[in-house]
Amino acid sequence: MAYEFILTNIDAGILTITLNREKQLNALNAQLIQEIGEALENVRNDKSVKGIILTGSGKKAFAAGADIKEFSAFGLEEGKNLAVSGGNIFNKIEQFNKPVIAAVNGFALGGGCELTMACHFRIASENAKFGQPEVNLGLIPGYAGTQRLIQLIGKGKAMELLMTGDMIDANEAHQLGLVNHVVPQETLLEKCTSILNKIGKKGPLAIEKVIDSVNAYFDKGRNGFEAEIDNFAFLFETKDFKEGTTAFMEKRKADFKGE
Repeated sequence: MAYEFILTNIDAGILTITLNREKQLNALNAQLIQEIGEALENVRNDKSVKGIILTGSGKKAFAAGADIKEFSAFGLEEGKNLAVSGGNIFNKIEQFNKPVIAAVNGFALGGGCELTMACHFRIASENAKFGQPEVNLGLIPGYAGTQRLIQLIGKGKAMELLMTGDMIDANEAHQLGLVNHVVPQETLLEKCTSILNKIGKKGPLAIEKVIDSVNAYFDKGRNGFEAEIDNFAFLFETKDFKEGTTAFMEKRKADFKGE
């Protein structure tokens, strides 16, 4: 399927989604965000796709913020609709049934930083920079940035970054726990692919339930402990569980089917 603002490619069971507005430093507009959601939905039930890499085109930016021209004249209702519609897609990423890694290849600011935080985890190139500079526009993050940043790095540091609008580099982001690994830019996609290949050898239903159980901890409408128990019990009825335990006892590698 052709898109206007993203590129998609599936190779060896990995879908790579590339934000494709390089001249605009991959600034996020409403259509681009919707296209990400569509690309994910297209592979949700495709068992051949084991994971997703989300990255930006070029060497300068993952996404250097939202497209300010798009909303500079908005009022209250338009602003709320923007946050709700975009936030729904970011929630879809966070709750997606396959692992989604952000390959952060440069600036990840504002909505771009929020997009990385919606992914299950982040790998950064050495030139990556992160920040939530919305206060410089008289705004705050609108795609759950105030919520996810606190979850990832703690309240005190999140408050500082949100109120100062300061940027942090990849190494500080790693120290704070915002990113999992920092690598040279030329090996960024290779690192993400390596991790997804490792995950792809595990039981896909188990991976799906890991994502659901972890997210349940942060969902005020759910009890994370109960969600874990339910997901744990569910997996006992799957063919993957029987294959995994049989393979372990037979001292061979499991051949999971996602069933």
